[in-house]
Amino acid sequence: MDTFHWPVRVYYEDTDSGGVVYYANYLRFMERARTEWLRSLGVEQDKLIEQEGVLFAVRHVDVDYLKPARFNDLLEATSRVVEFGRASLTFEQAITRMDAETKTGLCRGQVKIACLGVESFRPRPLPEFLKMILKNGES
Repeated sequence: MDTFHWPVRVYYEDTDSGGVVYYANYLRFMERARTEWLRSLGVEQDKLIEQEGVLFAVRHVDVDYLKPARFNDLLEATSRVVEFGRASLTFEQAITRMDAETKTGLCRGQVKIACLGVESFRPRPLPEFLKMILKNGES
């Protein structure tokens, strides 16, 4: 699958008292990239809930923090599906600082997302149309 790229600007609210991006906010940046990846495929999560009766929830996260991001940095969050199961997607994700001449890796991780039924919160198969998109490599 292709890697999806999403720009992120670090705002003051993203930083801690030391002016560094608070560690949990990298997960928020990754979440945004996954959401925008879906949107780029024509999939809106509110429509998945309404029309398919499913939602996505994070099941597992493994993150390495490499270097800090700071206020006003321009970052890029990337997402790439590396595995899809009957009711799950596993993403490789990274956060990179985009300086004028260089790119600096700040954070990388793997995130497993479960597809759940809206009513039961129990695993449900991925919607057929999404499986077709993933099988055809249209990301």
